[in-house]
Amino acid sequence: MNNESIKPGIAAASVLAGMAALGLTDNFVPFISERGSLWQFHFFRSIMAFAVLFAIVGLGYGSFRAKRPLAVLGRSFFQAGAMLIYFGCLSVLPIGVVVAGLFTAPLFVVLISILFQGKTVGLFRWGAVGAGFVGALMVIRPDPAALDPVAFLPICAGLLYAIGAVATRAWCEGESTLTLTAGFFAMLGVFGLIGMFVVSGDAPMGHAGFVLRSWGPLDLEMLFWFAVQAVGSLVGIALIFRGYLLGEASHVAVFEYSLLVFASFWAWILWGQSVPTLGLFGMVLIALAGAVIALRSTTPPVSGRVPEPGA
Repeated sequence: MNNESIKPGIAAASVLAGMAALGLTDNFVPFISERGSLWQFHFFRSIMAFAVLFAIVGLGYGSFRAKRPLAVLGRSFFQAGAMLIYFGCLSVLPIGVVVAGLFTAPLFVVLISILFQGKTVGLFRWGAVGAGFVGALMVIRPDPAALDPVAFLPICAGLLYAIGAVATRAWCEGESTLTLTAGFFAMLGVFGLIGMFVVSGDAPMGHAGFVLRSWGPLDLEMLFWFAVQAVGSLVGIALIFRGYLLGEASHVAVFEYSLLVFASFWAWILWGQSVPTLGLFGMVLIALAGAVIALRSTTPPVSGRVPEPGA
């Protein structure tokens, strides 16, 4: 990218707008989880997303063809698995906790690069990893007397997302954004289809049954929220991709942490969810840790729930 094509102000605004869109649409998940099924949601959202993607291809703006199909398949498996956990957690945990758990992904990227790729990192990034995990514990606030494993699931999503981010660079170099996006939604659709047949239909009423339901009512209201999620995700991803095209990747990645603010803000407006003071400090630590990792890395790990731009 030459200096003339870099527009940091527009890049930052684009990423902030994308994160604002994702933070808002993710807060609509409770409208779906109260009566719907996680598996049904991913299946139909993927179909809707592909309707848009096929229209893009039909207009001549790219192709789904992959240079290394197995690599794209493997990368999609981890990224889609992360989102499966992410959306499942949104039905039972505050969105701030879930987003904070997902944003531990850059910390895991550093650890994976050390343990499995033989890379070395300096004191700053080691310190960022430690600070980030302390921040995650401050957000989920595990109580030894009443330990709930569900509270740690968002961090598992962060781990899967980190593996997918590493796979994007190691396996999928040269693949188009459209190919990776299509692979991601296709894998989520397959997960949804499998879940609809495997998961038992005997589930509790309300949000607690979101993951345990195989099927929910497919009325106009439910289809509307599915469509909102599909369009909102694609709009958010497109804006973030645009930000990466217009700015330096290491600087743009820092603005992805605004999702913590937008998601928590809309959760407060729509659902009255507030973040305790300790949790706020934890979010700040996670954001600072990710920012340090991004700025100290040549190719910064993606921070949030978006496939890596330009990959």
